[in-house]
Amino acid sequence: MYEIRKHKSEIREFYINKRKTLDEAIKAEKDAKVCASVLASATYRYSDILLMYMPKEDEINIAPVAEAALKAGKRVAFPCCNPEDRSMEYRFVSSLEELKPSVMGLYEPIDSTDVFDKSECEKHNVVCVIPGIVYDKKGYRIGYGGGYYDRYLSSFYGTKVGVAHTDFITNSVPHGKFDLAVDVLMTERGIYAKK
Repeated sequence: MYEIRKHKSEIREFYINKRKTLDEAIKAEKDAKVCASVLASATYRYSDILLMYMPKEDEINIAPVAEAALKAGKRVAFPCCNPEDRSMEYRFVSSLEELKPSVMGLYEPIDSTDVFDKSECEKHNVVCVIPGIVYDKKGYRIGYGGGYYDRYLSSFYGTKVGVAHTDFITNSVPHGKFDLAVDVLMTERGIYAKK
């Protein structure tokens, strides 16, 4: 277990540094294409509920997907993290204006918004868009190491979607028994065919 954590940490650091060196204009162009890939997909088209995240500055800017979904009348929720037990819940918003700065530099919904219940996956097409620093060809990811998403997704039965630039997809990343692969991986070139 220690070896996996150490290896993940080294890979995480390498790709975070790589992400920081991306030219802003090239990043913006690739981000826009990733958003277009998501919006053109059947996964998005048939979704009723989207669980999103508000990107940090160097993450893929997927905010346009949330804006388009809200405009299309889909229900959109964002995570609220609890650092005490590293758990999170999703809360619905009707506008991105309802997000406020919170822990770890994240933007989260205000407390008064409704909480998404995972049982809604039984009645609705629910898509969870998951941040990652790097993905592998099977859809496994390395995130920031907090374990929030791994805990949450262990009992989530909707569709898990990863977003990545193609040069942030590697042959394989180390993963343990609690790590889950995404169902669909979207890139600036469209849906990535997982191997």
